[in-house]
This record gives sequence, C-alpha cells and structure tokens, in this order.
Amino acid sequence: MKSYTRFALPLLASASALSMTAVFAEPSPELIAAAQAEGMLTTIALPHSWCGYGEVIAAFKEKYGLEVNELNPNAGSADELEAVKANKDNTGPQAPDVLDVGLSFGPAAKAEGLLQPYKVAEWDSIPDDAKDADGYWYGDYYGVLAFGVNSDIYPDAPTSFADVKGDDFANGVAIIGDPRTGNSTMMTVYAAGIAEGAEAGADALNKGIEYFKGLKGSGNLVPVNGNSQNLAQGTTPIYFDWDYNLLAMRDNLAGNPPVEVIVPSDAVVAGVYVQAISAYAPHPNAAKLWMEFLYSDEGQLLWLEGYCHPIRFNDMAERGVIPQDLLDKLPPAENYAKAIFPSLDDQAAAKEAVAANWATEMGVQ
Repeated sequence: MKSYTRFALPLLASASALSMTAVFAEPSPELIAAAQAEGMLTTIALPHSWCGYGEVIAAFKEKYGLEVNELNPNAGSADELEAVKANKDNTGPQAPDVLDVGLSFGPAAKAEGLLQPYKVAEWDSIPDDAKDADGYWYGDYYGVLAFGVNSDIYPDAPTSFADVKGDDFANGVAIIGDPRTGNSTMMTVYAAGIAEGAEAGADALNKGIEYFKGLKGSGNLVPVNGNSQNLAQGTTPIYFDWDYNLLAMRDNLAGNPPVEVIVPSDAVVAGVYVQAISAYAPHPNAAKLWMEFLYSDEGQLLWLEGYCHPIRFNDMAERGVIPQDLLDKLPPAENYAKAIFPSLDDQAAAKEAVAANWATEMGVQ
C-alpha cells in the first residue's frame, strides 16, 4: 500500500501567538528594475475568485507597475503545460511566463523541460516535501476537497460522499470539469475513492470512477459543469471543488441563495498546488518578481484572505504575523484534522488511471 504525504503545516495558531505586523522583504532593486524594463507578466489559469487571485494580481500591479496579461483564467493544469509547449518559439502575448498547477504536474513539466529553476528569497521556509530541491517548482497553497450545497434546495445538506448517493439528491450533483485535464476534478474523483475504502494511488482513482459511474446510473450526477451560477439557479445545487473556491463562491453569492460548504466526513483529501516559471518565459525577470511577491508574507496573506492555506503558513504562524481576523474566517480546524495529502507517486498513478479508464467507464469522449 502506498503512503500518503503528510505536510507539517498547522491550520491554526493560538491567538496569543499572533500579531498584526508582518515583514514584507523587498526583492533586490536590480530585479525590480529588470522586471519593470520588461513591462509585462503573462499568467494563465488564474480565475480572480480562486485563492483571492483578483486581489493578488491587483496588489502586484499596484506595487510594481507592471501590466499583467491574463490568459484563459479557466484553464486546467494540463492546459497550462500545453500552452507552454505550443508557444516555445513565441515571445508574444500567448506565451505564459508562470504556471500554477496541481502538485503532480510540477515534476511532469520539469521532466519535459518546460520549466526553469528559481529559488525565492523565502525558499528555506517552504517545507522540503513541498518543493523541488533544484527550484524547478514549489508548493504555494493547499486546500481540501469539499462540496457546496444550495441550502434553499437542500436545507438538510449531505455531510459525506456516502450521503450524496441518496435518492434525495437526484439530478442534483455535479463536478466542475473533466478529471483527465483538471487537477481539482481528478482529486475529487480520488477523494470519492478514498471514501469508498480504496487504497492510495490508482485504486483510489478507479474506485472513485466507480462512485461517479454509480451517481450517473442513479440519475444523481448532472451532465453539466458545476459552478456558482448553476448552483444558484438550481441546475447543479451540489458540486465538488476545493474548499477555498467554494467558500469564496458562498461569500460572493452573499446569501442569495444561502450556501453551505461541506468537508465530507468520510474522506478529507488535501491538495497542494505549485508555482513554476516557464523555461520559455518571454518575461523571465517579471516572472521572478512575481514569485518573490507571492512568497513574501504579503503575498501569502493575500492567499489566506482567499481561504487558501499558504505554504509558508507554519513559518508565519511561528513568527506571529497572521492577523487573527484572517484565522477567524477559516472553517473550524477540526474539519481538517483527518486530512491526507496524496503523494506524488499516488497522484502519478491516479493520472494514469483516469486517462485509461474515465472515458470508457463514464461513456464520454
């Protein structure tokens, strides 16, 4: 049986250990000048509601005066790598400088020669098991798989993957995309397999396919992508996603309709995303400056405002620089007490299994 990776990342610190003062170390004047000479940073797959990226991008632009060219905000991790490959010889606006991808896509991109190494100033405070030793990719934030529920339609929300199978949820359940191309959806299928009693790796993914095949057969699974609009309209009143996306969606809907975000009791599966710089980045200095901003206390706290647990949470909690009001916005710590982090080997096996079996079992192209 394969093991799970367990990151030493606390979810909460005591109030007495916290302060409102964070240290925002500035990058070197030389890097700032070189980035400003390039004038632009091109990102990809960064929806403004994901991890508070709208505020992150706005703060970066204001701080350094660079233009941010945002490509395909709704792209998946595989789409990001394809965009790098498709634009190897292109220095124009369609070539991404930086990537934000699921953990398993970092080593894959490195193996394909799609990344360049760079170690940020805060490198030592990133946990060793969440970064490439040579600096080709490094963890940025994490969350757990959850599901959002339209409380107007389902006032008695399900609390587990098992509950979602119930007859009460016919024509009510959705995923947000294709698990063959999107990390969050692949990990949703994986988490379902864990809830079904699977072992880590391919077994979890395959049992997760069986789970969703069962939902499709019972009529519970809706053949429509889950999103906030479809949840609000009742087309997909339950859908799976990372907790931070669902919590942001809940806040944006502002009670119209009321939304409950459920961390399922029978499988709490966490996922780390990673940052990297394209080997073919047209704006390499802007890319490095972006990384320095993201991994500063300032950038990490902006992610926390977006409900994502930043990878340097441990370091910042120990130094007492996380404001209490940010901690108070997070779901109860006990929701995360059982969290498991699938290892790189587990995720690699899951990627192979979903590519081999999803279309056949689910009857999709």
